[in-house]
Amino acid sequence: MVGWVTHYGSVSLFFLTMLGIVGLPIPDETLLVFSGYLIYRGTLNPVFTFSMALLGSATGITVSYFLGRIYGLKLIHRYGRYFHLTEERFWKVHNWFERAGRWSLFFGYYIAGVRHLTAMVAGASALEYPVFAGFAYAGAFTWVLTFLSLGYFLGDRWQSASEHIHRYILVACLVLGAILGIYLLTRYLWKRS
Repeated sequence: MVGWVTHYGSVSLFFLTMLGIVGLPIPDETLLVFSGYLIYRGTLNPVFTFSMALLGSATGITVSYFLGRIYGLKLIHRYGRYFHLTEERFWKVHNWFERAGRWSLFFGYYIAGVRHLTAMVAGASALEYPVFAGFAYAGAFTWVLTFLSLGYFLGDRWQSASEHIHRYILVACLVLGAILGIYLLTRYLWKRS
């Protein structure tokens, strides 16, 4: 995949991020960090690269939303086994989506596995498109900007640092999840009193 970005440039990033968001096993963060490194080296144009990655992410999450909206659970039953998606996983994500709400579309980009399902669950849950678009596209914007910037600022150290990125993302997601959990628990207790 990295070879594709090196050979075909930013246009390949559009297709790779789109397919990665839809659910194919593509190392999205690594590709974005590598693309940021290529921006640092002057190989890729920063504005065009950002635009292609953002459009790819937005297209991928929109496709997933409409697949969920149109087919919902039927799609999981029929094709889920090809992407390791089971009904049980779908309902776990659905329940999480119900609790965390629309913000899961924004923060879901940072959690591998979740970003592939949040839009489908939003569509299956009949979330209105304007609400979906506001949260999902803002999430795509910050996600692409974050990882392209990481690659740019890490420069020649991008490869060694990319090994640690997933660990840091996991820790950050756990911290955000704990903060969200404390907030929801506090809100629940406040309403009961």
